Amino acid sequence: MRVQTAIPCLLMRGGTSKGPFFKVSDLPADPATRDRVLLAAMGSPDQRQIDGLGGAHPLTSKVGIVSTSGRPGVDLEFLFAQLQPDKDTVDTTPNCGNMLAAVVPFALETGLVRARGDASTFRVLTLNTEMACDITVQTPAGEVQYEGNARIDGAPGTAAPIKINFLDTAGSVCAGLLPTGNARDRVTVEGVGSLDVTCIDNGMPLVLLRAADVGRTGYESVAQLNADNELKAKLEALRLATGRLMGLGDVAKKTYPKMTLIAKPREGGSICTRSFIPHVCHDAIGVLAAVTVGTACVLPASITEAIALIPPGNPKTVTVEHPSGEFSVELEVDPARPQTVTRAALLRTARLIMRGQVLIPASIWKGPRA
Repeated sequence: MRVQTAIPCLLMRGGTSKGPFFKVSDLPADPATRDRVLLAAMGSPDQRQIDGLGGAHPLTSKVGIVSTSGRPGVDLEFLFAQLQPDKDTVDTTPNCGNMLAAVVPFALETGLVRARGDASTFRVLTLNTEMACDITVQTPAGEVQYEGNARIDGAPGTAAPIKINFLDTAGSVCAGLLPTGNARDRVTVEGVGSLDVTCIDNGMPLVLLRAADVGRTGYESVAQLNADNELKAKLEALRLATGRLMGLGDVAKKTYPKMTLIAKPREGGSICTRSFIPHVCHDAIGVLAAVTVGTACVLPASITEAIALIPPGNPKTVTVEHPSGEFSVELEVDPARPQTVTRAALLRTARLIMRGQVLIPASIWKGPRA
């Protein structure tokens, strides 16, 4: 009698996130069964995730599921799953640009695709939001190169660069780039008061607000903000209210919109941020959150006006400061339509950490050949 089911996977770092990657063919086809398998594999719900692969933090409670694509012009399809250490939820609604960086390396490592010269570019469709991007990985001698000189804040050391060119990120979850129809909204929330916000979705639904409007500087440490229960209560009340404004309905059990405090840059960047995901302050900032913040910075009349320092020219490099460094995003704006961003590009890194099998109780799933 089989006591446990072994499922092949690779444990990978993607950007500033980490988690197991699976081939779609190695997981149950039924979404409900698949989610139970992922919860067991990660050890959720348990704050320590002591009985699984999870790292007891939202950034290390992520899963990637990859397959080849039969759609014209698309090489790979990627389903991202966000788990929480202490909850039994598996959220496949939002994107994750950090885990996205590991998709092509995973596909090359597992034979889903083959290298295309010294640098290999593949088009990846993120199934969560139907977002497409072109990802370029270094593949000298036909193998993924992980060592290199590229550095990203929030991940130690240096590694080979992975270039991500997003093709269409506006309205990834919401109805459009500005789901309320405005670059700035005045909202009134009980216990918070009235304040200006920008509700925006260019890859990740975000609510941007001035840190000063909630009595903070925007330069506090992650530990300070995570211990600030008064602030977190205000942000959650604001998140629930703006979620409805953005057409997202009741977001109490959703991981979006993310709340992002903004302040003037003080390390030579374009803007300073403190991002919540959604109830824990991010040690850095998510890839698509950075793209969305950068987009707000180049939109006329957004909440970033008079705060962000934006370089001239087109395209523009917007440097988003965060608790552990900075994140630079290259944005190209349509000169004829100033509120339209036509391209967003950035650099990430990734690394294969471990290959093997994760074991789950057979009572949850007996495997594809059971």
